[in-house]
Amino acid sequence: MPPTNTPEGRPGHAELGRSLTAAGALSPDWAPAFAAVPRSAFLPDLMWPFDMAAGRSVPVSKTDAPDRWWECADGADMPIVTQWDDGQHTGPESGTAPTSSASMPSVVFRMLQDLDLHPGHKALEIGTATGWNAALMAHRAGPGNVVTMEVDAAVAAAARATAERLGLPVRSVHGDGSRGFPEAAPYDRIIATCGLRALPYAWVEQCRPGGVIVAPWGTDYGHGDAVARLVVAADGRSACGKFTGPVEFMKLRAQRAAHPVHSAYVTGGVAEGDETSTTVTEAEFVGDRFAPQRFVLGLRVPRCRQVIADKSDGGRPVWLYGAADRSWACVWFRDGKATRVWQSGPRRLWDEAAAAYRWWEENGRPGPERFGLTVTAEGQSVWLDAPVNSWRV
Repeated sequence: MPPTNTPEGRPGHAELGRSLTAAGALSPDWAPAFAAVPRSAFLPDLMWPFDMAAGRSVPVSKTDAPDRWWECADGADMPIVTQWDDGQHTGPESGTAPTSSASMPSVVFRMLQDLDLHPGHKALEIGTATGWNAALMAHRAGPGNVVTMEVDAAVAAAARATAERLGLPVRSVHGDGSRGFPEAAPYDRIIATCGLRALPYAWVEQCRPGGVIVAPWGTDYGHGDAVARLVVAADGRSACGKFTGPVEFMKLRAQRAAHPVHSAYVTGGVAEGDETSTTVTEAEFVGDRFAPQRFVLGLRVPRCRQVIADKSDGGRPVWLYGAADRSWACVWFRDGKATRVWQSGPRRLWDEAAAAYRWWEENGRPGPERFGLTVTAEGQSVWLDAPVNSWRV
């Protein structure tokens, strides 16, 4: 496939390539695609890069701030929001919820390395977004070998128009990617660029035996995911593999979880729950954004949502809400003082979470890379170190 729009005279693109290579994200076999298919060719004139210093997405206009636009588009390893609120948001300021984006280049190329895509492979991508990822795949796999699906009609239309403008040999389909695309199956490779809470068995059915499925996967517990790299069994009836590292993606729209409505759980104050205490600290239990314990607690405390509140009155409340009933727990972390716990409902969510935390410690504080996922027609299970150590999720 010929280069789409190599940004000559813009050194940021080459500098980013060198940085990604040094970090191990951009492997030599993907370097030609990176050079020939710059992200800038797929981004809108108004976009919202994530400002690391400000901790939020900020608008950048190609018309008003062209140098900044090019710097973010081609020279920075940052995620860029391209749609808010399922397209209902208008205007230059950020919307309420980001609903489509261009992922960080380092994440894109690490996942493409996991995919192990080769020339001639037939591939299905779930989540077209800007179309950049599909174009990179087409550059490597060859003309006519990549199908990409997008559930949002406007996003799909924009990506298709970009592909036509650039002459890209990619088949763009508007539809629900959770069902796959059986019309062009079987595939050698399937990749999702949206977070999952259940990997659709349709993807296993549409992937060849020995084929690879790569997808961000997580639990109800929080927004975080880990990249699952699964290989379809020789009989084609299951897929199994390990997680390769933590990420965070916008969720597959068919699997979005509603934010818990606090008043539906706690009708009065926390005093209506049973009170206990814990010696576990905030740093130990919560950690940072990609702390491994968050991932593990989600695996061991199913159908539960964690909400970390802002600090107030010298403490930070962390809430647990049951997804299938109205069970709840509140942990009030205060520096230098005893941590109080309240819980109520048919499930004792704090007791479950405390047991899960102890399990994590007893097993050497494993990160996502020690866990794996198995998907069958009956459902999905996770395991620690080997499939023999599995449980349903």
